[in-house]
Amino acid sequence: MFKKLFSHSKLEGQKIIVVSGLPRSGTSMMMKILAEGGLPVVTDSIRLADEDNPNGYFEIEQSKALADGNNQWLYGSRGKVVKVISHLLEYLPDDLKYDVIFMERKIPEILASQKKMLHNRKEQSTITDDELSQQFREHLKAVKYWLARKPNMRVNYVDYNKMMSNPRLFCSSLAEFLELPLKVDAMQAVPSQSLYRNRV
Repeated sequence: MFKKLFSHSKLEGQKIIVVSGLPRSGTSMMMKILAEGGLPVVTDSIRLADEDNPNGYFEIEQSKALADGNNQWLYGSRGKVVKVISHLLEYLPDDLKYDVIFMERKIPEILASQKKMLHNRKEQSTITDDELSQQFREHLKAVKYWLARKPNMRVNYVDYNKMMSNPRLFCSSLAEFLELPLKVDAMQAVPSQSLYRNRV
């Protein structure tokens, strides 16, 4: 059944599963969860695992060019999982259908995680935490308003903080949302307390 689900003959009618959210909100973890669940993910493996994301980033560089109209690669991604940062969701083609898994995390934790990542790269932010927090909140409000009005998108908001406390519950709900025979036992093993390092 699972193999038939992703057969080429059914590709055209399938949705693209999009993992999205703010940077450092748990999108890479969710990509790993879905990959462990048995779903094919779209990644070019250019950005390798590092100290900030030991399990990998699961990104595809082409997604960064969506705002420039580079979206043809998405038509071959039906039935697969793609990571698209929340700022680029509006550039997804309207003639495709999507199941969006949107990661939410406490903004102070996102800021702490970003600071740690910048420190590891020997970089510094050019704006204050208060300014960045306000930008994030305004962006999230706008993108949620936009998503609610997209008939070709179903959205499942996942609370990162709660998921870390009860991964099995959330992994089971993901399988129900996607209506796919996912390997929940393998999925629930991905959220790791040892990698939950920027708590507030």
